[in-house]
Amino acid sequence: MTATTTTRPAARITHVSKSFGPQQVLDDISVDVADGEFVTLLGASGCGKSTLLNLVAGLDTPTSGTVEVPGGRPALMFQEHALFPWLTAGGNIELALKLRGMPKAERPAEAERLLELVRLKGAHRKRVHELSGGMRQRVALARALAQDSELLLMDEPFAALDAITRDVLHEELTRVRAETNVAVLFVTHNVREAVRLAERVVLLSSRPGRVAREWQVDIPHPRRIEDADVAALSVEITEQLRGEIRRHGRH
Repeated sequence: MTATTTTRPAARITHVSKSFGPQQVLDDISVDVADGEFVTLLGASGCGKSTLLNLVAGLDTPTSGTVEVPGGRPALMFQEHALFPWLTAGGNIELALKLRGMPKAERPAEAERLLELVRLKGAHRKRVHELSGGMRQRVALARALAQDSELLLMDEPFAALDAITRDVLHEELTRVRAETNVAVLFVTHNVREAVRLAERVVLLSSRPGRVAREWQVDIPHPRRIEDADVAALSVEITEQLRGEIRRHGRH
C-alpha cells in the first residue's frame, strides 16, 4: 500500500520493473514518497534497493512502469562522500551552487550557511584530508542540500562510519530534515537505523525485489537506537526480513 497525500508527492514509483538482460532485479514496485516524508528502503543484499534509487535519481530507466519526480531532479548522497579533494569544504558546496545557477557573488555566503546548518561553522577553507569521516559526510550532506531539491536520495551514507559517529549523524540528519522539510528516500541494510530515522519503512523481498511489507513509524522524535519502541519495531521488521531471506534462499 502506498502513502496517500493531498499534496504533490516528492516521488511516485508506479508498477516499476527493471531487468538487466535476462536477470530481473525489480518486479512491479509501487511506492510514493510524500512531500517532506522520510522513507527508508530496507532489504537483503542484492534485492535492488540501490537500483531503485538510481531509477528515481534518473541515472537509469525502468524496463517497465514509471518514475515521476514532480519537483525536478533529486539530490543524491552516496555511501562514499565523493568530495573533490582539490577543493575546500566550501569549494565543494560552491561548485554545487554554481551548477544550480547561483550567481558567483552569492555562493560563499550560501556555502557558509549550509556548513552552519550541518554544524561545520568555520570549516569553509578546510581541505578534504583535514576532515574526519563524519565531517566529510556532513559536507556531502551540505553539498546535496545546496542543490535545493525537494527530494534527497541517500544510499547507505553512514554505513562506513563507526557506531558513535553514525549515531551523531542520525541526530544531525533528523534535525536538518526538520529544518528544511526535504523529503528523503534512504537505502540501508540496518533495521534499527531504518526505524530510528524514518516515518515509513518499506521492505523489499529478495531478487527480484518486490514490496513485501510497509510499516508506519509513529514513534515520536527524538528517537534513540536503544529506545524500547525502536527495538521492538526493529525486532518485528527483522523477523519479516529473515523470512524473506529464507523464502528466497539468499544469505
